[in-house]
Amino acid sequence: GDAVYRNRREAGRHLARKLVEYRDAPEVLVLGLARGGVPVAFEVARKLNAPLDVFLVRKLGMPGHEELAMGALASGGALILNEEVAAHTSEYQLARVIEREREELHEREVKYRSGREFPRITDRTVILVDDGLATGASMRVAVKALRQHAPASIVVAVPVAPKETCSLLAQVADRVICALTPRPFLGVGAWYEDFSQTSDDEVVELLRDAEKAQSARHSSRGDAANTAE
Repeated sequence: GDAVYRNRREAGRHLARKLVEYRDAPEVLVLGLARGGVPVAFEVARKLNAPLDVFLVRKLGMPGHEELAMGALASGGALILNEEVAAHTSEYQLARVIEREREELHEREVKYRSGREFPRITDRTVILVDDGLATGASMRVAVKALRQHAPASIVVAVPVAPKETCSLLAQVADRVICALTPRPFLGVGAWYEDFSQTSDDEVVELLRDAEKAQSARHSSRGDAANTAE
C-alpha cells in the first residue's frame, strides 16, 4: 500500500528528525495527545533528550447530540466553551456534562501519570505531538488550553496532516511542523501500516519508560557535577 509509516513509533522517529534543533535544549517539554499521540511523542522525547508527558482533551458533547461540541476540557484544568453551541442547553445541563467529563479526565490522568502531578508549563517550550491531524479540532483546543499556562512557545508537531489544517493551526500555535502533507489526504490512518488503537496500558508503560530514561540521565549528570566539585 501507500503507507509511509510502519507504526506510530516509527512515525515518531521520523518526526524527531524535523525537531533536532530542540535537542538538549533546556525547558523543552514533549506532550503526547492521548492516546495515539503518546507513542509518537515517546520517540520524539527520546531523540530530543526531553521529558515526556501526556495531554488529554475531552469533548463536551451536547446532551442528545453528542457529536456537537459545547466545548472541551483539557489537562491542567483548562475549560474552553463554544458559546454558540452551549447557548442551546441549560446552565444546569452544561454543568453536569462538565462535571462528568472532568471526572473522566481526572481518572485517566491519575491512571496515565501514576499519581504524578501535571507538569509545569509556564515559560517552557512545549512540543505538542499527535499521530496526525484531520480537521485539527482537538489540537486547536489543546493549544488554547496550554496557552492558559503561559508557555514560552507552543510547537505543534505531527507525522501527517492536510496542508490546510497545518496552516490553520499556525494561527494559534507558535510553530507547526507537519512532516507529511499528502494530497489527497485520505485520512490519518491511510499513511500507517499499523494504525491500531493505542491502549491505556501502552500509554502508562511509555510514560514510565520515558521517566526512567529521564531520571537515569539526570543522575548521570549529577555524578558528573559531583566529581567536578
